[in-house]
Amino acid sequence: MRKVVTLKKNYEFAKVFNKGLFYVGRHIVVYALPNRQSFNRIGISVSKKAGKAVTRNKKKRLIREGYRQLENYILKGYDIIIAARGEDTVSKYSELVKEFKYLLKKLRIFDQEKYNCLKEL
Repeated sequence: MRKVVTLKKNYEFAKVFNKGLFYVGRHIVVYALPNRQSFNRIGISVSKKAGKAVTRNKKKRLIREGYRQLENYILKGYDIIIAARGEDTVSKYSELVKEFKYLLKKLRIFDQEKYNCLKEL
């Protein structure tokens, strides 16, 4: 299992929030900004409006797993932030992955051809 490179510093998040493109979904918001590197960096943001610590951590785990499932189909060289929308209920994993894939397509960083080729096998 590969280690995922994460955004950790506040200025890294601020740069992506301020200069990156974003699309809003029902459960998540995805921000993306090219980073001139050969790998992606990911940041996950869940505000306190999303609920108590247990709920926020569950949302983070679901988002992290959704990213891991689609990681091979995302174009390389982007800083990606996935922010959970402020609601107390935790969405289903399948809905979250479907929405994440849709938002990545809207940002034009999802490799649909690679996804279709491996799905047919």
